Amino acid sequence: MVKQAGIIAWLVGLLALISITAWSGLNGVGHAVANVGWGILFVVMVRVVTVSLAGTGWWLLFPLKTRPRFQTCIALRFVREATNVLLPLAQIGGDFIGAGLLTLYAIPGALAVASVIVDVLLQAATQFLFAIVGLLALIALGGDATLIWAAAVGLGIAGIMLVGFYFAQRGGGQRILHFVINRITGDRKWGAATVDAIYHSLATIYAARSDVVASTVVHMTGWIFGVAEVLIVFAFMGNPISLAEALVIESLMHAVRGATFVIPSALGAQEGALVLLCAIFGIPPEQAIALSLVKRAVDLMIGVPALVGWQLLEWKRLVPNYSSVTSRRQKPTRAHDA
Repeated sequence: MVKQAGIIAWLVGLLALISITAWSGLNGVGHAVANVGWGILFVVMVRVVTVSLAGTGWWLLFPLKTRPRFQTCIALRFVREATNVLLPLAQIGGDFIGAGLLTLYAIPGALAVASVIVDVLLQAATQFLFAIVGLLALIALGGDATLIWAAAVGLGIAGIMLVGFYFAQRGGGQRILHFVINRITGDRKWGAATVDAIYHSLATIYAARSDVVASTVVHMTGWIFGVAEVLIVFAFMGNPISLAEALVIESLMHAVRGATFVIPSALGAQEGALVLLCAIFGIPPEQAIALSLVKRAVDLMIGVPALVGWQLLEWKRLVPNYSSVTSRRQKPTRAHDA
């Protein structure tokens, strides 16, 4: 049922994307995208850096004694990103796929899940701060008062949700989960043991405050560096904008994406947000849609190889069994030959 709902949401979002693109004018959008040309390679390079920074922030959360290899976290962060933006899942589905893949590298399941939970919180928290910076820039640029108030209300609600998400990871959330599990499973304690293991890992991660702070700084750096995508695209379109304007567009676009996380890839929501935000600075809708399409093209260029890598990792789960069967079949032959 959940899978079907995800597919329906993905199809509705795709229809919204097509409708907004058609409303903006297909010829104008196509011309704007064509003007970007090989500039998309620069956008790809920026995205590689931002995703790598996100992977670095995740890697920093692990205790030193159980910390996976740096390149492992970077590679799995690309898988997380690809599944979040390319598959008909809610935009956090890929994060838990990443946690599952991490267990292939001898990371305990409870620690893998806890690391993803904290990482998602820090990403959301830094995105929240990034959006506040964007809102302040919009105020400084003399943006529309109605839009400013709407953004402020939305950020206020997001802030409350972030606080709730954090406290759900503390003792109160653990007790609530125990209560729910006991009501559902009765006397069986297997679920409670899993919850306890995850909360123990959460406590271990949060106890290393310097690592959490370092991860937060790295995540924030990634959000800020991503502003370069907007600057590059409009520069190649022949309509360069200021750093402050690019900051407003990038930060509040991601705020909308975060608010619509249940819509796969934020299809339609991202395009509508960009049309509205770009209009503030006199940027025509066809260029706003072109910006969104370039971003989605980069999603594909980076995401498809990551999805292929994911499938190769899944295949490795079968390789040991296959190898052992093959070796057993070959042993009698070798003995006979000897």
